[in-house]
Amino acid sequence: MLNRYIQKFITYLQIEKNSSRHTLINYQIDLKEFNASLRDKPIENITHVDVRLFLARMKARKLSRRSVARKMACLRSFFKFLWREGYVKSNPAAGLQSPKLEKRLPIFLDMDQVAKLIESPDISDIYGLRDKAILETLYSSGIRVGELIGLNRDSIDFIGGVLKVYGKGKKERLVPIGDRALRTIRNYFEKLDIVQIKEKRAVFINKIGRRMTDRAVRRVVEKYIRKTSLNERISPHSLRHSFATHLLDRGADLRSVQELLGHANLSTTQIYTHVTTERLKSIYDKVHPRA
Repeated sequence: MLNRYIQKFITYLQIEKNSSRHTLINYQIDLKEFNASLRDKPIENITHVDVRLFLARMKARKLSRRSVARKMACLRSFFKFLWREGYVKSNPAAGLQSPKLEKRLPIFLDMDQVAKLIESPDISDIYGLRDKAILETLYSSGIRVGELIGLNRDSIDFIGGVLKVYGKGKKERLVPIGDRALRTIRNYFEKLDIVQIKEKRAVFINKIGRRMTDRAVRRVVEKYIRKTSLNERISPHSLRHSFATHLLDRGADLRSVQELLGHANLSTTQIYTHVTTERLKSIYDKVHPRA
């Protein structure tokens, strides 16, 4: 049975890697499915055949390539952890090749849509003011939702105009944030005295005074997407995509955007050059008389 090893791995991801709640939930689901397929086989007897049979069953269920690729990534990471910690003598997931995935261009908003979304909360209410501060911060800094909910009050430098955030792998970085976002956060802080705060260091709190979860932030964004009748496929991450795309559109270089986003590899950031190129092509096709 792998249950205790799965829990060790999830704890490692949570504490050492600072993985998102979304990743933790999905990896737990994937590993429980894999464990069920083993029929109580001892950990030391698991081979590459067991791993490949499990993935073959997933493909037979006609899961998308993206889902299969995620399960492969999960098993590779899991067995690498077990091997490194000495729980297994060899890695049965070594050499697994993920299926080639079509690169999906990120969904982003244009500047008018961003403005419409950010201005939609009712700021006469403390939680509407909080929601506006969330939307302003996501777009102004381009940080991830997991980084947003991890913000503490001492993470914000109001004078210097930067945030101290902890990204994937607990990597710390400083991210600029605009004056409008800082003003909204300051206004939000001024109204917080009407709420009984239980987690005093947290920037964004829920109605019971505790730090917001990533799911709660997603619900906030979805609420205003519905209110403004924007594309339902827009998510909190779309504000990050919009941040990067608008910077590149206005002349920022790719390396700077990479640093701002906290990407380990430049290749991850390069997807945004495809977005801007596709947008320019679309404009050209619409307006050039000889297109």
